[in-house]
Amino acid sequence: MTSLNSLKRMTMRPNKRVGRGGKRGKTAGRGTKGQNARAGRKKRPEMRDIIKKLPKRRGYGKNRGRSVDGTRLSAVAISLDRLEKLFESGAEVTSKTLAEKGAISTRTMPPAKIVGTGALTKKLSLKGVAVSQSARLAIEKAGGTISEK
Repeated sequence: MTSLNSLKRMTMRPNKRVGRGGKRGKTAGRGTKGQNARAGRKKRPEMRDIIKKLPKRRGYGKNRGRSVDGTRLSAVAISLDRLEKLFESGAEVTSKTLAEKGAISTRTMPPAKIVGTGALTKKLSLKGVAVSQSARLAIEKAGGTISEK
């Protein structure tokens, strides 16, 4: 016959129920006073309160404006003086020719914008390059043409 000490337990032991008097005394195993000693104690996480106090949608990252595209390259400003030095009279100026002449990077190919600093005496035809208002006047005055595409 088997003895009691060799029997296997068939069910789980019940969980210790704490905080109901009995042999535990004083804090009944709960350790502290106040909110921590009460039943169903739920302290709000402190970090959450700190985060909620911060202002929303400031700066970069996930809070940056939805219309801002961080991957888009900003335009490189090219002066009329630079065009005067780089191109011959009657030449066609495109972003490709600007890259070949070394005015913009050939690796990243950022958009170029012609700005009206300096003077232009050569007749140039610009295609697909952004032009400022003052540069447009100077190019047309020199006899050049500007087309969007």
